[in-house]
Amino acid sequence: MGLLEKLMAECIRSVDELREVLGLSEEESQELQRITERYPICITPYYLGLIDREDENDPIRKMCLLDRVEFSEGGEEDTSGESDNTVMQGLQHKYKQTALILSTNQCVMYCRHCFRKRMVGYSGNEIADHLPAMEEYVREHKEINNVLISGGDAFVNANETIEKYLEHFISIPTLDFIRFGTRIPVVLPQRITEDEALLGLLKEYGNKKQLIIATQFNHPRELTPEAVKAVRALRDCGCIVRNQTVLLKGVNDEKAILADLMNGLMSCGVVPYYIFQCRPAAGVKNKFQVPFLRGWEAVEQAKALMNGHSKSVRYVLSHPTGKIEVIGLDGSGKMIFKYHQAKEAKNQSRIFSMELDSGQCWLQST
Repeated sequence: MGLLEKLMAECIRSVDELREVLGLSEEESQELQRITERYPICITPYYLGLIDREDENDPIRKMCLLDRVEFSEGGEEDTSGESDNTVMQGLQHKYKQTALILSTNQCVMYCRHCFRKRMVGYSGNEIADHLPAMEEYVREHKEINNVLISGGDAFVNANETIEKYLEHFISIPTLDFIRFGTRIPVVLPQRITEDEALLGLLKEYGNKKQLIIATQFNHPRELTPEAVKAVRALRDCGCIVRNQTVLLKGVNDEKAILADLMNGLMSCGVVPYYIFQCRPAAGVKNKFQVPFLRGWEAVEQAKALMNGHSKSVRYVLSHPTGKIEVIGLDGSGKMIFKYHQAKEAKNQSRIFSMELDSGQCWLQST
């Protein structure tokens, strides 16, 4: 058994395994078991060990442990219009310059705030079979200057599979860089620090084309010595590491937490990229969404506590029409938005304003 298989075999995947940790009653266990039939559970022992078991409102606990709120009504299955952007199995082309590859539907941890909760837990092994067709599509669409290999979690793929993706895309001259979307540095850093073969692979291909690791730290307590070691190992391979935080109610929607996170990321060489508005996904909306007005206030107050490099982070939402930046309030009390990226050319860089309800967490139209 290889390192990845060993680490994944150790993951906790049932309510029964969590009973002792959570102190669940039989009734609670049955209720949570019902949730797992729709939204599977998977937690690494490493990440479980970060929980303050004396605190029922612990932010780490909220991100990884089941909650009955997940089964409450409301929310959308596809919040970004992914089905409309799919050009072949596993490949999406929403933004002109970027090809998105959902390389797997597997993760080593199923985050409770995941906007792809509808997809997790199902096999994605066959996606790599479409690589020749994906390569051909990217070569034919010369406007594509970068490929994002995501999932699921891109680093849940075997090293041999990761190398297949690199082999197919590394020689395409129109690509400036290749990105990997992964939360492995956060939830299972040992996958990186103990796998010399993976690091060798990234260094070898990173010498041919720039590789960028897009990860997701959401709370300062995730920046453990193990996680920092993983980040530095990636950087030693020549990878650029950037972070996309999700704004989550009860987890990081306070100025001090956000500022500590962004400054902490910069201190270990991770560049803050986006703070994402949590999407109104089914099983997520009623637990984690923060109203825009509250979110903007928290982000702006946090920026006052950040160093200059941390302040480069943008507060955005990933909408079916594009990636929209939340700019701030105008003199009349309306919220100003700007398209940072747009699906349609007519919206590129478009600025617009809206009057928002105090509890409004999403834009249904723009």
